[in-house]
Amino acid sequence: MGRALKFSAVASVFDSCADRFVQTGYSRKKSFKELLEAAKKVPDLTGVELVGGWHLKDGNAREVIKMVENYGLKVAIILPELWSSAKWGRGSFTSNDEKIRREAIDQVKRSMDLAKEINCNLVNLWFGQDGYDYCFQADYIKAWDRIIDGLIECADYLPDVKIAIEYKIKEPRTHCYVGTVGKVALLTYQVNRLNVGVTLDVGHALEAYENMAESVALLKRFGDKLFHLHLNDNYRLWDDDMIPSAVHLIEFLELLYWLDRIEYNGWYSVDIFPYREDGTKAVIESIEWIKGLFRVLDKMNKDEIERIIQKGDATESSEILRKGLFSL
Repeated sequence: MGRALKFSAVASVFDSCADRFVQTGYSRKKSFKELLEAAKKVPDLTGVELVGGWHLKDGNAREVIKMVENYGLKVAIILPELWSSAKWGRGSFTSNDEKIRREAIDQVKRSMDLAKEINCNLVNLWFGQDGYDYCFQADYIKAWDRIIDGLIECADYLPDVKIAIEYKIKEPRTHCYVGTVGKVALLTYQVNRLNVGVTLDVGHALEAYENMAESVALLKRFGDKLFHLHLNDNYRLWDDDMIPSAVHLIEFLELLYWLDRIEYNGWYSVDIFPYREDGTKAVIESIEWIKGLFRVLDKMNKDEIERIIQKGDATESSEILRKGLFSL
């Protein structure tokens, strides 16, 4: 296909991963230098994602970026931290506290400044704490007004820096406002800025009982809004953040087919939580699965796939998939 795949990973993938049962993590906590050393061991990895407040802190940005470059890596995207501090517990952009809302917007703007300075020009915005847990707890219209207004302010601040909104149906709230591909597409339509699009975390799509490929197609159809991609897998009940295609092999094949079809040329970023696995090995496996599935697609006749899709014959699609997989 002549595609050029760019692989990145969230830097924390290489660190100790904690859950609510083992809050100290399942292995030794690593320094940022050690995270980069672990990332450098992944043969096809050329980028890392950095989280504000975790990897980027007040006063250390220049030092951190220099360290990334010294390891021969690029910053793929910057994620403003709007979810892991207690102050965001009742929302960031949607908080009833005007001071908190202003702090959240300013934090996004600082991340945009840094993204522009290092020629990354892409920030990932996840409204993890912006939602509700109980009925009669939220003013839904006011919350959406605040998200839209805040995004417009950020988008207009630096129009040449892209904002990719990552949606998720639940966790840490039982209901996240920006929870599905339909909601995020409607949000980008309302914001109506060319530099505001979407990060498709495929595990979040699965958790919302979406078909990943259809989500890609919808983002293409309604404004060409797929800016970034997070790769992982789960059993659809929870955001398990497993190695991609560990569970949904056929659906991943269709996802990659549609990424090819819409000519996606952004990062393929590994966003997993290898609690009990070695992070480097888990990222290597994640990338090898994506490369391997693309090899399967390349052996299949794309014109024949398109003919079968247009015909809508499930048995014929099953046959071409089976032959493509078993002829390895």
